[in-house]
Amino acid sequence: MTKSAAPKRHLPTSPFKAPVTPPAKEFAVGDQVTHDMYGLGRVVGIEEGIAAVVNFGSEERRILSPYSKMTKL
Repeated sequence: MTKSAAPKRHLPTSPFKAPVTPPAKEFAVGDQVTHDMYGLGRVVGIEEGIAAVVNFGSEERRILSPYSKMTKL
């Protein structure tokens, strides 16, 4: 059994710079997107900061934020 290590937190006293966090992805209704698992789709609904509802043709899926597997086309 393997454990996935949680990312290390930055200590304020560290001489190294804190890692840069990428800005959160934002989607709007009507955006065409691609998802690593479900493929090509179109955003049909937004729950601010929580999820996006995406129509992938044969099904609608609720994709939770931070949308790591979804990109805007």
